[in-house]
Amino acid sequence: MSHGGETVCVTGGSGCIGSWLISLLLDRGYTVHATVKDLNDEKETKHLQALKGAETRLHLHQIDLLDYDSISAAIDGCAGVFHLASPCIVDEVQDPEEQKQLLDPAIKGTMNVLTASKEKGVKRVVVTSSISAITPSPKWPADVLKREDCWTDVEYCKQNGVSLY
Repeated sequence: MSHGGETVCVTGGSGCIGSWLISLLLDRGYTVHATVKDLNDEKETKHLQALKGAETRLHLHQIDLLDYDSISAAIDGCAGVFHLASPCIVDEVQDPEEQKQLLDPAIKGTMNVLTASKEKGVKRVVVTSSISAITPSPKWPADVLKREDCWTDVEYCKQNGVSLY
């Protein structure tokens, strides 16, 4: 997608990567539909609304990854979708209900995004992973950038009761 002026959707727009991506897309002339969990939470919206170009080309959508209709509405009219939204639990996850809070939205949410994208005629979809894929990784040197060969240390998680999700 290198056509400024097109409309794209960024799920997880209030996060670090989402915010930077939205800024870049606005700078390149795109109109952006950005999704957030709560439109009334200024911690999710204020920094996005302050971006250059946001006044005219940024449209915020409140979604729930498990609510297909909210995702479909955010994607409507978009040529591309960047799916960044995914729940993340950094601490120990031993309660099956907490695992459900992580896995169900991650899996069903991604399926909802992909299904809505297909139904709405989106040309391209980019799906990112989650920080959960690379942490914890205590043996990884602190001064080395985490790359595609850095993965969650499965043995560490098993020994310390840390969720592999």
